[in-house]
Amino acid sequence: MKILAIGRNYAEHIAELNNEVPDEPVIFFKPDTAILRHNEPFYYPEYTSDVHYEVKLLLRICREGKNVEKQFAHKYYDAIGLGIDFTARDLQTKAKSKGLPWTLAKGFNGSAPVSEFLPLTEFPDLQNINFSLNVNGETKQKGNSKMMLNTFDDIIAYISQFITLKTGDIIFTGTPEGVGPVKIGDRLEGYVEDKKLLDFEVK
Repeated sequence: MKILAIGRNYAEHIAELNNEVPDEPVIFFKPDTAILRHNEPFYYPEYTSDVHYEVKLLLRICREGKNVEKQFAHKYYDAIGLGIDFTARDLQTKAKSKGLPWTLAKGFNGSAPVSEFLPLTEFPDLQNINFSLNVNGETKQKGNSKMMLNTFDDIIAYISQFITLKTGDIIFTGTPEGVGPVKIGDRLEGYVEDKKLLDFEVK
C-alpha cells in the first residue's frame, strides 16, 4: 500500500503558513514505514526540534483505479479515518528555502498515525464531516470536509490521472488551520464527529 497526501487543501491553513493557493492539488507521499497504528506512541525523532501536528481526514481505497472520472470517484473509497501528518517543520523550511523536495520532513518513521476506519454508511453527507484534534485536552484544530478546496471525489479523480490507486492505499485529504508544535509528554486525541479515533502520547 501507499500513502498519498494532499497539501494546501484548506484556505485558512494556506494563509497561516503564508503559502500561495495552488491551481491544482498539491500531492506528496509518505512511505508505509511512516504509519503508526492502534494508538502506538509517537517517538520524537532526534534529527528535528520542531515537529508539528496536522490532523487530516483519511480515505481508504477499495479498488484499483486509473484515470477515474469524478462522477465515478465515490466507488473507489469505502471508509473514512483520521490521521496525523507529523511534519518536521525545520527540515521542511530548510528544503523549501532551497527549492528542494521535503520528503524527509513529511515521510520520516512514525510520521503518520492512523486510526481505525469507519464505513461510509456512517456518514449521511461526505461533504459535511466534522473532525478535530485536542492536545493535552485543549482543542487545537477543528475542521469540516465542506471547507476543503478539493473534495474527496476531486482528489480521487486528480491523483488517478498520474498514479494508479490500489486497494488498501490511504489518502490524507488536507489539514485545517491551527497546526502547531508537539513536545515529549503531550497527549493527542482526535475525533471524527463525536467518536474518538486517536488517543496517543508523544515520547
